[in-house]
Formats: sequence, C-alpha cells, structure tokens
Amino acid sequence: MIRVNAFLKAVARSTPRTLGVVLVLVAAFVAVAVLQFRLTVFGASALYFVVWWTLLFAILPIRNQAETDPARVVPGQDPGAPAAPRLREKAIWTTLAAGAAFLVALAAFPLTGL
Repeated sequence: MIRVNAFLKAVARSTPRTLGVVLVLVAAFVAVAVLQFRLTVFGASALYFVVWWTLLFAILPIRNQAETDPARVVPGQDPGAPAAPRLREKAIWTTLAAGAAFLVALAAFPLTGL
C-alpha cells in the first residue's frame, strides 16, 4: 500500500500529468467496453461518465481533515472545509474505482436481460 501511495503521489504531482493518466485509463476502460461488450464509443463513454461522477462524490470525503490551525482559517470559511483535499489523487482513485464498477456493471448487464 505504501508503494501505491508513493506512486499515486508521484503521478498526481501536476495537473497535466494527472489528466494524462486519467485520460489513458478512461480510454482503456472504454476500449474494453467497446471491444468486449459491443457498446458504441458514445454509449460506453456516457455510461462510464455517470459511474465516474457518482463515485467521485463517494470518494471526495475520504481522508479529509478540517483545518485546525486558527492562523490559517479565513473569516467566513466553513469549519469543516478540508485543509488538504488532494483532488488530483482522488481523481485517479475515482477513475480506478469507476473502471472496476463499470466493468462489473457491463458484465452483469447480459444477466439481467437488458
């Protein structure tokens, strides 16, 4: 787990690098959906986006800590606002979790008769 966190921090060090990793992963998941499950590119992308967006809101509050240093709190700031939200890392985690959920959902669709 320590190596995964170190790798994730290295990848999420800059926004362009994070976007590149996210786009490569999304392209891979959509390609699997198109090739293995015979979805259209648009249909696979739309379904993946819905899964990704839903999981983003589930992953956002994980490992957040509120600012406890009174010198860093801005007047009017919500007391529960995260001190270091780590949004780039969470974008990568969301992409990986959404990819897994996406592929599981696609594998389950034929079983439901949809």
